[in-house]
This record gives sequence, structure tokens and C-alpha cells, in this order.
Amino acid sequence: MTQAEIGLIGLAVMGQNLVLNLERNGYTVAVFNRTTAVTDDFVAAHPGKRLVATRTVEEFVASLARPRRILIMVKAGSPVDAVIEQLAPLLEPGDLIMDGGNSHFPDTERRSRDLPARGLQFMGVGVSGGEEGALWGPSIMPGGSPEAWNLVAPMLQAIAAKAPEDGKPCVVYLGPRSAGHYVKMVHNGIEYGDMQLIAEAYSILHGALGLTASELAAIFTEWNQGELDSYLIEITAQIFRRIDDLTGKPLVDLVLDTAQQKGTGKWTSQDSFNIAAPIPTINSAVVARIMSGMKQERVAAAAVLPGPEARFSGDRQQLIDSVRQALYASKISAYAQGMAMLRIASQEYGYDLNLGEVAAIWRAGCIIRARFLNRITAAFQRDAALPNLLLDPDFAQAVSERLPAWRYVVQTAVQLGIPAPAFSVSLAYYDSYRSARLPANLIQAQRDYFGAHTYERVDMPGAFHSDWA
Repeated sequence: MTQAEIGLIGLAVMGQNLVLNLERNGYTVAVFNRTTAVTDDFVAAHPGKRLVATRTVEEFVASLARPRRILIMVKAGSPVDAVIEQLAPLLEPGDLIMDGGNSHFPDTERRSRDLPARGLQFMGVGVSGGEEGALWGPSIMPGGSPEAWNLVAPMLQAIAAKAPEDGKPCVVYLGPRSAGHYVKMVHNGIEYGDMQLIAEAYSILHGALGLTASELAAIFTEWNQGELDSYLIEITAQIFRRIDDLTGKPLVDLVLDTAQQKGTGKWTSQDSFNIAAPIPTINSAVVARIMSGMKQERVAAAAVLPGPEARFSGDRQQLIDSVRQALYASKISAYAQGMAMLRIASQEYGYDLNLGEVAAIWRAGCIIRARFLNRITAAFQRDAALPNLLLDPDFAQAVSERLPAWRYVVQTAVQLGIPAPAFSVSLAYYDSYRSARLPANLIQAQRDYFGAHTYERVDMPGAFHSDWA
């Protein structure tokens, strides 16, 4: 039997496309799927390619050259553990298992302890870019031991997206244990925030100005030529152009307004509370998806809860330009929150992340790829210890120039009763971060009043308790 250089388990669309990507880059790939017919159909559909079809786990393991390199692409959670338990008894010391799914980082942390104790290498590998990215070049976020990384670095560098600015592959060793899946989790959290901000920009323009899908398509196409140039803005313009085959109406207007989620955004929010990392834009995006799912309640509430009678009477083009500026400023705020969370997590979990490299591997292949990521990489090159992007002179100036437009958009949305939670909290994060004094002194006084939790003073060191009554 031909000895494959790497094996992949799990032939759903992402798995199939990663196999074809590896094969196109010169590697012989062994494939296995729990349903044998899926394996047979996949291999039959690609005659002449360097694929080794296997029908049992034992046959799959036997088909691999040593040290064995195995990529698992199955649903996160117990299915990953089940596959690992099938594989582990058949493997030898030094063989490598990689989990390429959206696993929760504590699961990756556990597997990173358990498998090396059994003599096996393990890596948690975040893969972003969807089906097309998997086929033509994703952004890849690997975590594990340096020795495990060295076993697959050439392969992952070959199949990763290449940044258009310098041709560098969008993959780099991120750090030990669960570092890769943690970075992928925060990536997805930022993606939630980015998508919510774009949706709110659409909602404000549509609600305040009554813009049609065709007009919105033209606006987003124009925006994609400038500072907002990104994959998400590009596909948003395309979405507005799509006409429904059945009705002849813009398809976006026929899509039910309930957004689903798979959990990575929620995980980002949950861990932000665990490590005390404020990420209000991401949190608001998670809440907005939950709120969108309350469709029946919202419809019922709309019939009884009043809103403002105001109608927009300002300058149309000024609002369009202001929304563009507010979207960019909010995007800076959202990424500042996400990168600051990674910095805190790196210290908390011992990842030793290089945030400039993290931004660099997001420049192509992934869902949040954008021109603006080059500026983030440059910011961390200027100051590797930068605590927050808002403190970088380049970003500080960019936000400062857009502050009037940002405040105008938030004020307009509030006056018109158009919900814009992500725009609002992105601005509130900026205002909180720039405040030398916040009203937390009153909160701490309240805590001391009812719970004797003590407080610190501004004029002398120590912990104090007062009889406030």
C-alpha cells in the first residue's frame, strides 16, 4: 500500500477541501470517514489524485508513513474524543494527532495533557476561511509543542493562504497547548463583532434613509475600495445585489431576521469574564444574535411598545459618510478589545503570543481578512508590548478624526429608535478607556456599605472600611 504523508479523518466539505488542498500541493493523503460510502464517493470523484482510500481505522493508520501525521476534521466535543480513542491504541510514540475543528480551548488543554502522557504528539489547529479557504488557502492557527509544529510546518505553510502584501503564508506557530484554538476562538469573536457592526450600518442606512438593496450595494462596493476594504464588506455588497429567483425581489429582504451561532462567540464572551478582559463589542454581538432569535416575542412587542416618532431630516450624504467613518472607528475599537483580550490570555495561560504575528496570519484566507490588519501588524512591530491598539499613534489619530461622525451616528440611531448596540458599546469602550476617573468609586462605596468589602483611597494607601450610615 502507498504510504501517505498525512491522513485526514472526517470528509465533510471542509475536510474534503483540505484534502484536495494538500494533494494539490504535492502530498499523498490517506482519507477515512465513518461512513465508508462517503470515502468511496470522494475518491471516485477525483481519479488520478494522490489519495489513499481506507475503510477501517486500522487500515487508515497502516497507510501512513512514520511518524504518522493525522488531521481530525469532525464535530467539536465528544466526537473528537471518540476518534482519538479509536486512534491512540494503534499509534506509536511520536505520532501526531491534530484537531482541526472549532474545539473549545479547555478541551484542547485537556487533550494536550492526556495525549503526551501516552507518548503521542497533539496539536489544536484553528482553521478559518470556510469551504473556499480550505480548498485554496485558509488562515491556520496552530498550537502545541514546537516539536509537533516542526513535523507539519512545511505542509501547513504550503496549504495556507498567502498574504498579498508580501506572499508570506498565513500560518505561524502560536504557542503551546491550546494557544491555536484560543486564538481561533477570539478570531471568531471578533468576526461576530465585525458582522454585527456591518449589520447595524445597514440597519441605520436602511431605517433612516430608506435605501434600497441596490443603493446599499453601490455604497458598500465604494466602501470596499477604501479603509474598509475587507472580505466581509465585499460579500455584503454581493449579498445586496442578489435577486431572488422566485420573486424577483432582493434576496436579503426575504431572509428571516434570526441569526444563529455555533458557540465560538459565546465562548469568547464567557472567557473574557474569566480573565477580566473587557470586550463589549463582541459581547453585544452575541447578545444581538440571541435577541434576534426571539422573533415571536419581538413581533408581539412591536405591536405594543412605542418608539420615537422622529424621522431623519438631516443631510443624506452626511449620514452615509458618517456611518462609514463610525463603522471604521467601531472596527478599530472591536479589534482593540480582541487583541487586548489575547494579550491578557497570553499572560494568564502562558501562551507567549506574538500579537503582530497573529494579525499577520489573519491578512488572507480567513473571514475577517482585511487591509486594516496590516496596520495592526505595524502597530505591534512599533511596540511589541502595546497594551491596547487605541494607544498606537496611528490608530489614536484615526479614531480621533472620526469621533464627531461616530458620535453623530450613535445619536442619530438613538433619536430614531434604531438599535445599534455594537456601535454604542464600541464608542462607550473608547470613552471608558480614555477616562482617567470612572464612577466605580461609588460602586465600591456601595459594596462597602452593604457588605463591608472595604475600599482604597486616592490620597493614602491601604484598605478602608467606613460606617456609611
